[in-house]
Amino acid sequence: MSALPKVVLFDLDGTLLDSAPDMLATINLMKAARGAAPMALSQLRPHVSKGSRAMISAAFPEWDAQTRDAHVPEFLDIYARESGRHGRPFPGVEDFLQWLEAAGVRWGIVTNKPEGLARDIVRKVGWLDRSEVLIGGDSLAERKPHPLPLLHAVATMGVSVDDCVYVGDDERDIEAARAANMRSAVALWGYRLEGDAPETWGGDVMLQDIADLRAADAWP
Repeated sequence: MSALPKVVLFDLDGTLLDSAPDMLATINLMKAARGAAPMALSQLRPHVSKGSRAMISAAFPEWDAQTRDAHVPEFLDIYARESGRHGRPFPGVEDFLQWLEAAGVRWGIVTNKPEGLARDIVRKVGWLDRSEVLIGGDSLAERKPHPLPLLHAVATMGVSVDDCVYVGDDERDIEAARAANMRSAVALWGYRLEGDAPETWGGDVMLQDIADLRAADAWP
């Protein structure tokens, strides 16, 4: 246990939560309102970690950037209603969080999801009182890949960057960790576009399954 970090910070969507089904329900309600055919989960899933704009672009490729951006509030409003109705934590995540807690390791969440939406879904899955910090994409002046959210999280928890590891499934997660001089782990079970090459992102370790981290020597 001596090799375990004092603190683990996690991305949310695609790392702790398989929220793609909630996102799909949101997109398909937008499509239904326009008389368009529904989108398949396999089509949307790779875009989930890229954010609302990327998902809207994938669902409505005929929209230009201005039209897409104008529909972000609609997406967020529908998602607020669908959040937690379809998605679930990835297999093994809850058991792993309990294992971390039993080992005395503190943990928190740093996501680019708007804080209000993140706080709502984290509450629904029962993590709000267990996650020691929750930083959303609109919590601060910057969001990932800027290092500020990670630096703010460790400052809030009263630890140093050297005490922490960040786990995320998107290149922005690893960029943010590198910019913060924080060790990082790539969650390969998350959401990636075809052609993404996570081995080039500069993460310290690559994880096929979150349970891999039960081995103390698996940590960066």
